[in-house]
Amino acid sequence: MGTQGYVCLPTTTGVSWTVNNAHPEATLFTNVFGAAVQIITHFLSPVVNPNGIGPNPPRFGDVTWQSSFDSSRVWAQKENFIHAGTDPNSCANTGSIDCLLLQVIGSDEGPTGGKLLTKTTFIQRLNTKGGSAPTDSCLTPAEIGKQVLVPYSADYIFFRADQ
Repeated sequence: MGTQGYVCLPTTTGVSWTVNNAHPEATLFTNVFGAAVQIITHFLSPVVNPNGIGPNPPRFGDVTWQSSFDSSRVWAQKENFIHAGTDPNSCANTGSIDCLLLQVIGSDEGPTGGKLLTKTTFIQRLNTKGGSAPTDSCLTPAEIGKQVLVPYSADYIFFRADQ
């Protein structure tokens, strides 16, 4: 479960919602014996330990995933995407946010040496539901600067290269 942030900005033809990359927010859960257990938090933070794949120097902040168990972290950038509704098996819900393939651009152990996420090389966001920009606002210049957080759900899959 998460939210996709948008900000209403001027365009060459009027105004429109633009993804507000400064506010990614999601909490990832898994089911353990029928109970939801938080496993990862997703947010924005500066890359602490870049791996040379991302921009150099690193941006102010990049999308971050942090383990709820050992506080290990990874940062990633978009490698590829498909629009929701274009693949009936992995991204079927038309009108939802895009499905993504993200490449890890940095990792960091937790404060006590935890390494649960540090070997991650790619992250996929699939089966998105919701999260698209509203259609009933950001219609006039008077709304410029308005921000919204739109709830969504998705499946996140973490991959690592063979060791």
